[in-house]
Amino acid sequence: MVLEIMATTLGDAQIAEESGADRIRLVVGIESGGLTPSYGLIEQVKKQVGIPIHVVIRPHNQSFHYNEYDVQTMIKDIEIVKELGIDGIVIGCLNKDKEIDERVLHILLHTSKGLDITFNQSFDHVKDQEKSLETILKYDQITRVCTSGADKSALNGIPQIKKVKRRMKDTNLQLLGMKGLKPENLQAFLSVTDVKEVSIGAGVRVNCQYTQPLDPKSIEKAKRILSKFNE
Repeated sequence: MVLEIMATTLGDAQIAEESGADRIRLVVGIESGGLTPSYGLIEQVKKQVGIPIHVVIRPHNQSFHYNEYDVQTMIKDIEIVKELGIDGIVIGCLNKDKEIDERVLHILLHTSKGLDITFNQSFDHVKDQEKSLETILKYDQITRVCTSGADKSALNGIPQIKKVKRRMKDTNLQLLGMKGLKPENLQAFLSVTDVKEVSIGAGVRVNCQYTQPLDPKSIEKAKRILSKFNE
């Protein structure tokens, strides 16, 4: 069971580690879907934090469709992330038809060799999740897929999450549950879905607000819940 916490500052990352997080998703602008953090922040967190760090690679929040300039930006960001010794990245790319843009994905994966790859929440924006999952499964570099079951909340998306997870059976791909999760609903979500990894953002912040700091007690509670499923 893996607890990933979304961190937007060095302070966030330190609190997450001290409170029992297994992994950090380093990101800024999470209230608008998440964007790539600055090189300075990435470097600081890498120096000060010992648990795995995954950096979001997303140049803008207009969509998950990227032009050549966007792709060049992402390539440069990935190269810097590798130089800084980061463990993994979170990426995703769609074409105008809401299908995975394999041309761009090829480029990003080639640049990302050696990194742990998470396919981001663009998976929840595709026209056909089952078809898109088959595409993702062609790439062994990708180890997990973020999803809320194509819903605003993972709780509401449980039927679709279970469907996607069934297709992942007997593969090396993990489902990373996200959106709307917090300590108060985590046990129920895990019991029904049998998901092994979750990513929590606002749900472990003061008043469940992205603009508020992380709440150590909420992270500790979430960690205790996940630990019970390991027993």
